[in-house]
Amino acid sequence: MKLLFDLFPVIVFFTVFKLADDPHQGVLTATAAAIVATLIQVLYTWIKHRRVQPMLLVTLALIVILGGATLLLQDERFIKWKPTAVNWLFAMAFLGSEFIGSKNLTQRMMAGHMNLPEAVWTRVNLSWVIFFLALGTANLYVAFNFATEVWVNFKLFGMLGLTLVFVFLQALYLTRQADSLHGKER
Repeated sequence: MKLLFDLFPVIVFFTVFKLADDPHQGVLTATAAAIVATLIQVLYTWIKHRRVQPMLLVTLALIVILGGATLLLQDERFIKWKPTAVNWLFAMAFLGSEFIGSKNLTQRMMAGHMNLPEAVWTRVNLSWVIFFLALGTANLYVAFNFATEVWVNFKLFGMLGLTLVFVFLQALYLTRQADSLHGKER
């Protein structure tokens, strides 16, 4: 359910785009709808939890700025940069966490569930940095080398699919690391 909530603006963008007759007008209408959907997402989060995660606020700022530029200038290039900006900001956050605080982001999120050596946490965290950089780069490649319809499909299905595969591979790696650590303790 959380995944659907997180993907709500992307699903709205995709649906509105697919319902449009003209791809250019479809991107503009879908962008406006995604801005509204993101605002609703932030408001709902605030009402329910009385706080909003910083990354959701960053996403809101990016959709308002890049989506607003798309609508104001009638130029879809701006909204096509948004997934890259979000992914590269994630990469910077994960990389920065290597140097700020005693635990990196991956360790902070998962240490309560697993006890692993620092070197493993560092490898996992840096793999997320590389993944987010690559995903942002892939978005730019698709956005500016293929038709807008291909990019819209990639934005929902390609990026989600790549993320799910990466998470699965991370889970396998972490499981193997935890198993080998427990094997050494016996």
